[in-house]
Amino acid sequence: MNRRVIILGTGGTSVDILDTIIDLNNAGAEPIECAGFLDDNADAWDRSIFGVPVLGPLAMADHFDDCLFVNGIGSPESYSRRPEIIRRTGVPVERFLTLIHPTASVSQSARLGRGVVIFQHVTVTANAWIGDHVVALPNSVVSHDVRIGDYTCVAGGVKISGGVTIGRGCYIGTGSAIIGGVEIGDGALVGLGSAVIRNVPANTVVVGNPARPLRTARPVGVAAAH
Repeated sequence: MNRRVIILGTGGTSVDILDTIIDLNNAGAEPIECAGFLDDNADAWDRSIFGVPVLGPLAMADHFDDCLFVNGIGSPESYSRRPEIIRRTGVPVERFLTLIHPTASVSQSARLGRGVVIFQHVTVTANAWIGDHVVALPNSVVSHDVRIGDYTCVAGGVKISGGVTIGRGCYIGTGSAIIGGVEIGDGALVGLGSAVIRNVPANTVVVGNPARPLRTARPVGVAAAH
């Protein structure tokens, strides 16, 4: 019996998740049917993306009792809101599906939580620990004994050395590198191409080579002011 899945969001990462589902099906994995997308952008409703319908807002998640879910929302602008976005759906963590692209390499001793997405050519090595709702974009490397907290986004081409600890709700920017043993606090953002060689405090944006503090980030789960 096919597993039916709904993807949260209609942005680039969400469409990439659809591609991952297609690639898994083509590779002979347990079949997954993408039933649709949910997005709060009303302009996206009543249209389709590569033949898959946008069904309505996130609040409709509880209408689909027969479906599992995957979250694709979480850009550098919105990553701190990922816990809030998922909480608003009312969907328990047990109904979020973890997806591993067939080209990824994940050690048998690694631990992956619920709702994790591991994209193309990602490497996860021995004793790595990845929390719930973490996304690792293509060509990133999670080395041995790394710990990544819930809701964190690891962008493409990131290199995380052994023994690094990354907190809850962080964003690790494209092409950045993190030296072994460093600790990155909850809600931190590492800018594109940065080289992190020392600990990063919680809710701090760091950029550069070597990475230095730029500004304070919005705490995880706190909505932007309007």
